Amino acid sequence: MNYLDDAKYLLDLLTKNNLLDAEQVKTFTLKKEQQRQLLLRKIGGRRTENHKKSSLSQPDAFDVLVSLQFVIPGKKNQVLSEEVIIRTVAKDLKMPFKKLDPLELDLDLVTKTIPRSFALKHLLLPFGIKNGVYEVAIYDPAKRQALEDLERALQIKIKPYLSTKSDIGRVLAEFFGFQRSISAAETHMANPLIDLGNLEQFVKISSAKEITSSDQHIKSAVDHLFSYAFEQRASDIHIEPKRNTCMVRLRIDGVLHTIYNLPKVVHPAIVSRLKTLSRLDIAEKRRPQDGRIKVSHENKEAEIRVSTIPVAFGEKVVMRILDPDIIFQDLTNIGFSHESLKTYNNFVKSPHGIILVTGPTGSGKSTTLYSTLKNIATPEINVVTVEDPVEMVHEDFNQIAVQPAIDVTFSTILRNILRQDPDVIMIGEIRDLDTAAYTIQAALTGHLVFSTLHTNDAISAITRLVDLGVQPFMISSTLLGAMAQRLVRKICPHCAEKFTMKGQELRGFGFAAPKDEYILQRGKGCRECRSTGYLGRCGIFEIFPMSDRLKKMVVANESSAELTKVAKQEGMKTLREDAWDKVLQGITTYTEVLRVTGEESSDQQVSSTAV
Repeated sequence: MNYLDDAKYLLDLLTKNNLLDAEQVKTFTLKKEQQRQLLLRKIGGRRTENHKKSSLSQPDAFDVLVSLQFVIPGKKNQVLSEEVIIRTVAKDLKMPFKKLDPLELDLDLVTKTIPRSFALKHLLLPFGIKNGVYEVAIYDPAKRQALEDLERALQIKIKPYLSTKSDIGRVLAEFFGFQRSISAAETHMANPLIDLGNLEQFVKISSAKEITSSDQHIKSAVDHLFSYAFEQRASDIHIEPKRNTCMVRLRIDGVLHTIYNLPKVVHPAIVSRLKTLSRLDIAEKRRPQDGRIKVSHENKEAEIRVSTIPVAFGEKVVMRILDPDIIFQDLTNIGFSHESLKTYNNFVKSPHGIILVTGPTGSGKSTTLYSTLKNIATPEINVVTVEDPVEMVHEDFNQIAVQPAIDVTFSTILRNILRQDPDVIMIGEIRDLDTAAYTIQAALTGHLVFSTLHTNDAISAITRLVDLGVQPFMISSTLLGAMAQRLVRKICPHCAEKFTMKGQELRGFGFAAPKDEYILQRGKGCRECRSTGYLGRCGIFEIFPMSDRLKKMVVANESSAELTKVAKQEGMKTLREDAWDKVLQGITTYTEVLRVTGEESSDQQVSSTAV
């Protein structure tokens, strides 16, 4: 029985589980054939020979039902999705359901266990091995005979799981497409290379046709990699040479995930392709290099900053993906509280002075500064930036890249740009006394200056400037204020749940939690968040203005502890306090706050009760 093409079975099952009402059943019956023909026309324009043989090309009753986008009765805005239907069918047939996460899948297991044509035809996807039994995701429960045939042919035992058609189809297309490119490139590059220890080593010279073909496979593999990184919302791509493999990792929401272990033989070709795209010297393998690539994905442009560096087993490449939609945001969307945003906007509205943004690498400083500059850049304002390197090119700014090789440094550029009639200046980072001195000079001569420092908190920005050799009275007369920031992961809205926690336990971790009990939120883990419970990130901020009292204390060379004490008395919220507010608002979790800001009490064990 083909359960997923049996309209009566599906309608009865979904009605029984209160997922459809009588009116929706009537609508389905009336529109079924019309909708099926519409789906056939959509598929027809993009069929390939392999696609024609696949279940993907045959819209069934299940596809029609999903395409109608029915809202589940009594569940406002919750649509009857593929996953809801397949989960219900799996429960009815007493079969396990599997949510496919590409980051959890092994490339070799998916592509080398079952032939590609067979997998596409029957929509089968091997995803794991337990005790010698292969776990295989299938879309159609009626394909049990195909699984039995496969067991006999491969002499392996198979345990089937139900999964959605779109998940299986997407993973098969992505993995087999990438694997074919890598395998073809590996075959072409498997010829013996010259051995410098033996000058008589045989070397086969590839023909022009072989070189072109091999190059095309690497191009396809790199394109697959970029496309996959965009789909997974990655911020960084790491390509790392190991002793026998090439490891590819993606950083998603601040956490690295290993996605591929490729044959070592293709690593140099992938690196060369990336160097070519970013206009780097492909022959230079001994020195670090920096470049950039502009790419288009789904009609959106993004910048990719490329860095190569020699490591023990070859050249490592790290690519930072700079999405304009993330880099240039409205300041109200990046995590500021109402009070913090008001304080920060007061800085920005000042005609002159220095605004410092502090935090470690990857804390979101660039996003804050670019979003700020985008907000204030108008035809009447001349915005000049000095960066190392230029993170994101934007036509509203006059952007200058630091080039130490030809003595174009932060300090030397600052000497010259004051003659360029700037209104607002952004200095990528204050690293030395010369840069700090010219920054202060720019502020004293009537310019608004933004810059960054690598310090752990906002008050330490003052200490860092003093350590660089800046006179305290110069700091007090030019610094408008400083802001420290971090990024915390946000709770996934698709699987958020509430739980209770004792105030005493929270106080043990350093939170200001005077009540006896709190109802907090956390993510259970789902397909959307890859079972992490988190989806996306937002900023937490510690910000203080230079009040008259603080200026006097800076001139008197008071300690950071005293400055922090007074700043708190004047209303400054620490990073931990701002993050705690976001925990209470259900934006993030207390465990994520402890991860980002550091635990103040490590011997406390947390117990919680779901509600």
